[in-house]
This record gives sequence, C-alpha cells and structure tokens, in this order.
Amino acid sequence: MMLPNIQGGYSFLRGGKPYSAGVIAAAGCAIEHVRLHKPLPWQEGFARIDAYLRAAGRPRASLCAIALRSPAALSFDGFREFNNSYVDVLKSWNLLVDGVNPVARTNVAPEVDPPAQPSLYAFGYTIPCDAMAASFVVAGGGELPDGSADPRDIVRANETSADALAAKAEFVLGLMQDRLHGLGATWSQVTTTNIYTVYDVNALLVTIVLPRIGAAGKHGVTWHYTRPPIVGLEYEMDVRGGTLDTTLADG
Repeated sequence: MMLPNIQGGYSFLRGGKPYSAGVIAAAGCAIEHVRLHKPLPWQEGFARIDAYLRAAGRPRASLCAIALRSPAALSFDGFREFNNSYVDVLKSWNLLVDGVNPVARTNVAPEVDPPAQPSLYAFGYTIPCDAMAASFVVAGGGELPDGSADPRDIVRANETSADALAAKAEFVLGLMQDRLHGLGATWSQVTTTNIYTVYDVNALLVTIVLPRIGAAGKHGVTWHYTRPPIVGLEYEMDVRGGTLDTTLADG
C-alpha cells in the first residue's frame, strides 16, 4: 500500500516499524541521495542530517531514506532493540505519518573495517525539482518475507551452497520487483543496484541477477562485501532510480 507524505514531498510503501519498504518523490520533487565520505555514529549522523536540511532550506519531513552501517549482524532480538531506539529518533523528529514510519532504510554490516558502532552512511531527502523522471529509493531487503521476525521463515536457512544462494537471490529479486511495482516503477527506471553479501556473486550475476533486472543492468551492479543486519541472512539488495547523488567530503 502506497501512502502520501504530503509534508515530506513523497509517497511511501507501508513496511514495518523500523522502515518503509520504499519511497518515491511527489510530482515537482526529486530525491537527493547524500553519501557521507566518512560514516558518523548514527545519532551524531542525525544531527548532521538536521544541519544539512536546514542549510538546504528543507524541513525534517523531507527526510525519506537512511542507510546505516553496523559493527556486526545482530540477533532478531538485538535488531529489534536497536530499531526501538532508531524509531524513537524518528518520532522525536515528528516524522511518522499517522503512526506509520515513512522512511526507507538499508542497514548492513561491513565484513572488512566495520564501524565501532552503528553509523550513518547515507541519507535521502526530497527537493523541489522539475525533472520528469521518477525519483525513488527501495529499502534494503534480505531473504525473509516482509513482516516476518521468525528465523524459520528465512529462505534456505543455514545454507550457503550455490543452490541455496541462488534461491535467496531469486527471492530477494522478487522482493525488489514487488516493491518497485508498489511504487509504480520498473527495473528499466533503476539506475543503482546494490548487492550486500560476503559470498561470491559472479555466478549469480550471470544466471540470475542480470537476466532479472534487464535494462537496469546497463548501469552496472555494485557488490558491497557486507552482511545483512540479522544473523542468518546472507543476501540483501536495494535499488534506486532518478536520484541526484552527492558525496559529503566533511562527513
């Protein structure tokens, strides 16, 4: 279900408590995707976002996407505990829409040189823009059905064979496609495709990923050597399209 966030200048797909499933800019707006050159501890990162939005003349409500980096994957209980603190910050910013979290999120754990604490890696916010192309961000998702917090629902749980990874990738690609369609977008409008896993994706690219994403493949695929945020998940993706990309040298 796509819901409007009129104050924020975007609409979003209803997700769970920690994040929405995706966001798309309203007519007359686009999403600027801002990556920090150096991730900041996530609460300090929100202060950086606040300052950035004020300087841009945009309200807090325009914040529509967050990307985090964590020290390591968490248990389901640990993930739930972190999400409670995270959502409390969103509530303090008055970002929830009728009690529903509109902000998309990706949260992964780098395998090499991880941060000492959960950190802000990037964020997205809406800006006035006359661009005609759809501008959207699909939240990160792994091989677990939306809404589930049961490890028994993980696709091919506790398996990392080539066949199991292929099944996980197929599931996640389907999840991304469903979210794209929910936003009224298609793979042909995707300009950034990210894969998050510590397992070799080369065979998956040829046999599963590139055939499935079609025209989006002409923009390449970025492999992040990271783990999904929950122990037991092995493969995650997110995608976006029509965003204006910026890197903060001081962040």
